[in-house]
Formats: sequence, structure tokens, C-alpha cells
Amino acid sequence: MQLIPFFDIDMHDIDARPSKGEPGHQHFDLRFLFRLHTATDVTVVLQEEEVGGIEWRSVDRVTSPSLREKLLKLTLETEPETANASALIYNDRGEYLLHLRDYFPGQIWEPGMWSLLGGGREPQDATLEHTVRRELAEEACLDLADLTPFGTEYVSDDAGRTVPIAIYTGRWNGDPRDLHLTEGVMLAWFTPDDLDRLRIAATTRGLVRRHAASRPASTASRSGLAPQEGRRPASPHGTVLNVIGVHLYRERPDGTVLLGLRHPNSTFAPSAWHVLAGHCEQENAIACLIREAREEAGLRIEREDVELVHVVHHIDKAGDRPRMGLFFRARAWCGEPELREPDKCAQWKFWDPATLPDNLVSYTRQAIAKIQNGELYSETGWPA
Repeated sequence: MQLIPFFDIDMHDIDARPSKGEPGHQHFDLRFLFRLHTATDVTVVLQEEEVGGIEWRSVDRVTSPSLREKLLKLTLETEPETANASALIYNDRGEYLLHLRDYFPGQIWEPGMWSLLGGGREPQDATLEHTVRRELAEEACLDLADLTPFGTEYVSDDAGRTVPIAIYTGRWNGDPRDLHLTEGVMLAWFTPDDLDRLRIAATTRGLVRRHAASRPASTASRSGLAPQEGRRPASPHGTVLNVIGVHLYRERPDGTVLLGLRHPNSTFAPSAWHVLAGHCEQENAIACLIREAREEAGLRIEREDVELVHVVHHIDKAGDRPRMGLFFRARAWCGEPELREPDKCAQWKFWDPATLPDNLVSYTRQAIAKIQNGELYSETGWPA
């Protein structure tokens, strides 16, 4: 097992515990990354008075955006030199580009199987993104404008060693028959429903389906792309997990509402105004709201003082995971807003709903208007 130096500090308040003689205090958690160089299960003994449970998750299933971003950066920076990188390429019809490998047992990995384009890191590759771009150019003369880190897969090679593979996603709507393939037999588009009839590794099949589940319904009709000959356009079927966000609508007696100016380095909506908000973790929505209000602004809210005032179902941009935003009004609270997380929020301010700032998150502006009008539900970002 390899220990990577700590990469994150989590700060949160701990309520007083008279049974242990502990007063209320601020707690600091130093987060470390451990890499296991084995494919076998590892026994973990929990300290039950401190931890309620554990779960193995791939990086793309980490619910905290800030933690997921740090893990992705750390993973890419600390992979062994033998790490591979592969490209998960999809189109607007909901299909995925797969590569049929040559059948040379003992000479190549996964002979005669459908797989992703990609390969091993070489000395001239400054990063794993350079690796995957070089492999796409060498194997298929393919150059994609945008590649996005999706996660890291761990597979076993022929010698039984665990091999990390950095996965990058990219959108491409071309015809694979037009590509100049220099390795393997062929390239072809497949939907996730096609995978069970292919000779394909279970890890690759699971990776494609996880990515497909994170995407909204097909955007082919909106983009004007025609389906390939012999195929029907993809239909919105299957389960797509929606992100649940909770939002605090705090209104003073004079009618002004509380907004926070997000930090310029925020992953979401940098330097824009937004209500106090957070993602639901393993908790109910109201518990999440109470926790976020305390952690972000030092506000104390009781469950009985919370009411749901609006729900907005939205997509920020094409290809993003759909989100359900729950806006709760706090009828009463204790405290005044403080900058408890200055790396996320630079300022709290009350605004008149009639003169909201121009750089306000768009779905937040819509939700405030709907709340003012007494409407409970709205949608935004979805194709017409």
C-alpha cells in the first residue's frame, strides 16, 4: 500500500457532547489518499464510535464537487509512470466509439475484444492528457478539441498486477469509417444497450454505462444531427441520476433576500451571486439545508421553521447531469451571516428582489421570481 501526502483539510463545527465532557468546537480533518496495489479485498476495521460506515467508490461517484475535483487532480499527478490513459468518446446520439483489437494472444492486451482507444504513458508525455491525445493521433489520426477527466479505472494485467487507467471523455460526431486506423481491426459506434452482445471487458462495459447514466437524454434533435443509416435516434430511456441541490431562501421583513458572492476560483459560477446552497449527501434535504446554513454562514435553523417554496428542474449546459433544485424558506433563524467558508463565498449581502445583481446565477434568478409570484415549480435549460 502506498501513502500519498495529505491533500485536503476539512473544517467543520462539532456540537457540544456533555456525555464526553466536550464543549462545542471547530474540528479539522486532514484527508489522506492511500493507493492499494492489489486487486483483492482488504479488511478494514471501523472505529465504530467515530465512523458509521464505509463504501468503495470510483472518483466519478464522489458527491462533493470540490473533493472530486481535488481527487481527480491528485490522481493524475501521482499515477505510477506505467499508468495508461484511455478516451471514452461519445456522440449526440448517445453512442460510444469502441475499438476492436487485433487477435494476437500474448502480444497485446485484451486481444480480439472491443475496448477504448488509448495506451501507456511514454517519457515524452508531460501529463496523462498528453498520453491520450498522442494515442488517439497514433491509432486513429483523431484530434478532439476538448477532453475532460472522468475518473480512474483499476484493472488487472496478464501478470495480475493492478494497472490504473486515467479515463478522459470527449464528444465527437464523425463517421469512424473516415478515420485512418493504424492499429486494430475497426472502429464502430455502439449504444449502451449493444454492449451485452459484444466481447468486451466488464470494466469497460460498466464504465460506458456509468457515463451514459450521468448524461441527459439525446441532444441529436436539438443539434440537427441525423442518425446513422440503419439506426433510430436514441430515446430517453433508462435511469439517469439527478443531482439534488438544496437552497436557502432567506427573506428579511423588508423583503430583501440573502445572496452570496461566489469566490472567483469556484468550480461552479465563479464571481457570481447565488443563494446559500449545497448538494444532498447521505441525508435528507432539510438536514442538508440546516447543515449547509451552519457550515457556510453560521446560521442556526430549526426543522420546524423550514418550508419548501420552489422546485426548479434544470440543466446548466448541454451534456451536463440534470439537477433538481429545492428552495426552502426559513421562517426563523438565529445569527447573522458570516463568511465561514471564504474559499467558496467572498461576501453575503441582502438584495431587493426588484434590483437583483446582473451576475446572478440564471436558475436562481428564475426561482426568486417564481417564489415572489407564488409558483412552486419551474424548468430551465431543457431542449424545447
